[in-house]
Amino acid sequence: MSMSLFTVAQSLAMMSLFLFYLLLLLLLLCREAAGRYSRNGPPTYPIVGCLLSFYSNRRRLLDWYTDLIAHSPTRTIVVQRFGARRTIVTANPENVEYMLKTNFNNFPKGKPFTQILGDFLGCGIFNVDGELWRTQRKLASHEFGAKSWRQFAVSSLQQEVEQRLMPLLEFLAEDAHKTVDLQELLRRLAFNMVCKVSLGIDPFSLDPSSPALPLARAFDTASEICAGRAAAPLFAVWKIKRALRVGSERRLRKAIEEVHACVDDIIRKKKKMMEKKGSDDDNGNEDLLTRLISAGHGHEVIRDTVISFIMAGRDTTSAAMTWLFWLLSRHQNIEEELVKELWATTDKEKCLDYDSLNEMKLLKACLCESMRLYPPVAWDSKHALTHDILPDGTPVRAGDRVTYFPYGMGRMEALWGKDRFEFKPDRWFLEPDKERGELRRVCPYRFPIFQAGPRVCLGKEVAFLQMKYVVGSILRRFEIRPVGLDEPVFVPLLTAHMAGGLNVSVRRRQTLVRYT
Repeated sequence: MSMSLFTVAQSLAMMSLFLFYLLLLLLLLCREAAGRYSRNGPPTYPIVGCLLSFYSNRRRLLDWYTDLIAHSPTRTIVVQRFGARRTIVTANPENVEYMLKTNFNNFPKGKPFTQILGDFLGCGIFNVDGELWRTQRKLASHEFGAKSWRQFAVSSLQQEVEQRLMPLLEFLAEDAHKTVDLQELLRRLAFNMVCKVSLGIDPFSLDPSSPALPLARAFDTASEICAGRAAAPLFAVWKIKRALRVGSERRLRKAIEEVHACVDDIIRKKKKMMEKKGSDDDNGNEDLLTRLISAGHGHEVIRDTVISFIMAGRDTTSAAMTWLFWLLSRHQNIEEELVKELWATTDKEKCLDYDSLNEMKLLKACLCESMRLYPPVAWDSKHALTHDILPDGTPVRAGDRVTYFPYGMGRMEALWGKDRFEFKPDRWFLEPDKERGELRRVCPYRFPIFQAGPRVCLGKEVAFLQMKYVVGSILRRFEIRPVGLDEPVFVPLLTAHMAGGLNVSVRRRQTLVRYT
């Protein structure tokens, strides 16, 4: 008996040793092939696919994919790895248009995507397909299109910037040794704004020296862990952890419960307030929550819709503005031209207005150029319903994950030229050498920052308005200078951000002779 057990143990040990050497051999093969690129993606091996090279590049997936795509004649790669579905990643505008418009119905978000975000976003508009999506899209389109809601959003923005942001920056400018994390400041500003226009509440959370609100912290935790689900080398791992309620999945559950509890409480209070005021309510409050309740939608639909819009509106604009301020600090000649445009268009002592913002073409070009290099959403995936073929000839199987890749697209020489890595707002003008003139109309499938086709972002114009107002208001009065010389790191979660934030000093801007 003991001899039999010894033999079994010996056999298991030999098998383990064999598997170890097999994995070591595969790892060496992957490392040997690390400098080479196939026409269709990373080096791939039987059974494990590209799992080992994927794992070794897991902390730099964006640049790894970009390098692979740059070496592909079609600007499309196929990624096959053990533990995950076949994935097609493309930076080809024709493929993007085919997915987002031409054959839209064959490329929904799909069950694998909705599973990743389902616990967090529920049946919100960003996490559903088919008729449920169409219903919510129609609802959201109606609410966003209402003139009264747009006016409410603009007035809320002006109040937040002029009465809170500007005084805080004035305080910081009084002492040259004071610094602030600009990314955190802009995130809090965006959170205040989205809470006002979505929930009708004022979080009063602008000052980064004060603790973050529980709702904001819970959003951060849920977003980070959900993003980790999507990037996990083995897709099944997070599902096992969720079933066992351990590790990150346990923290996710607690964060989601906190988000739901906060939003549920806000909805109940809003309903009571509306019932109390009744038809005598004439305060002009047109926040999204009030409109959804007034329209008679169910509690779960209202909750999931509001959560989706908080997630979309909170981090996207703040990320874009953070990267723009950093880029301007590295290109102060462009910053000076931008300030010249701002001062020439408006009275420095007055608030910006809608008409003056529309005239600021260089400001919009700078925002577009910043988002080209550092898109708030680095990639977005759909899942094919049936077998298909993309315009560049790449075959798609039913169930494949098909990802369009704004981060990589902004770094393709074929799309943006040899100076693609440079911050050059002039590329957005029709005739940059003739005092710029009109802005160029860029194909949305070449620059899909706000998606395109039927799912194009409904808040695109509001987002541009908010970013132009905030950036313009700051630059007219203050100089923002990063503290330290370290190159910031781009981190792609559900929405991208700058690792570690952006610590800056704030100085009052002095009038320069050449501006007058």
